[in-house]
Amino acid sequence: MDWEDLRFFLAIATAGSLSGAARALDVNQATVSRRLAALEAQLNVRLIDRLPRESRLTAIGQQIMQDVLDIEEKAFAVERKCLSSRSAMRAKVTITAPPILARHFLTPNLAELARMSPMVQLSILSEPHFVSLSRLEADLALRLSPPIEDTDIVKKVGKMQFALYAQRDYVNTLDEQKWEFVGYTDRQGDFAHKRWLYEVIATRRVACEVTDLSHQYEAACTGVGVAGLPCFIGDRDDRLVKLDNNLPMLSLDIWVAMHPDRRNDKVVRKTADEILQLLEPNGLGLPSNAS
Repeated sequence: MDWEDLRFFLAIATAGSLSGAARALDVNQATVSRRLAALEAQLNVRLIDRLPRESRLTAIGQQIMQDVLDIEEKAFAVERKCLSSRSAMRAKVTITAPPILARHFLTPNLAELARMSPMVQLSILSEPHFVSLSRLEADLALRLSPPIEDTDIVKKVGKMQFALYAQRDYVNTLDEQKWEFVGYTDRQGDFAHKRWLYEVIATRRVACEVTDLSHQYEAACTGVGVAGLPCFIGDRDDRLVKLDNNLPMLSLDIWVAMHPDRRNDKVVRKTADEILQLLEPNGLGLPSNAS
């Protein structure tokens, strides 16, 4: 049996359609259909019902789904361990991080990281969602909430403090009741920063809505309104002033994660250590009394 055919079956089951699987695998839909047909012919069973708008697992398809997932995990485990065993030859380390950390922490420090490991190519994934370390989508992860995969090795390594900022010439700086805010669009889901920001806003006016923290930062710099920004960004921008208030401020823990199979990968571990060295100088270190 060809593992590639099973991989295509798994992609269809995950995406819920042939077209979705094709996009996920970066192939055309005809290839997906051909691979599925080959697998079904070999097994002499129908695994997927092709419907006009979706693809559904048949009863036997549902029965073998977990088996295929187990095979996939074993395949990834083999690859992870082999990668770690030849870590001395590694030339690339992929790091996933939330966009705010990728853009305003990792990217500005790329030259320093390259100086510390000149032969390693760093690949930065700016992802608002968790990517899977077990599936080799990344080697290291920086996250603003505890990782969801129980198998990952995780450690709390820093803290991101927030405050309210406005452009220096913002007309209502001294009148808290007249503050207008930079908020999120309705398309953004529920997450810690959004919940905190709208608790702070309460009944006050939202002057504009954008999709993420980086855009909120840029909007605040224009003077359009007040934004709740990470202090490591707002404190360093001379265009902004931190607003005095008695409101509760947000604080998010920073976590680093790697898969246990990478614990012996010297290059990945060294890259992680070098990133952690840069947290405190960039205003993202743990408080001195933190455990």
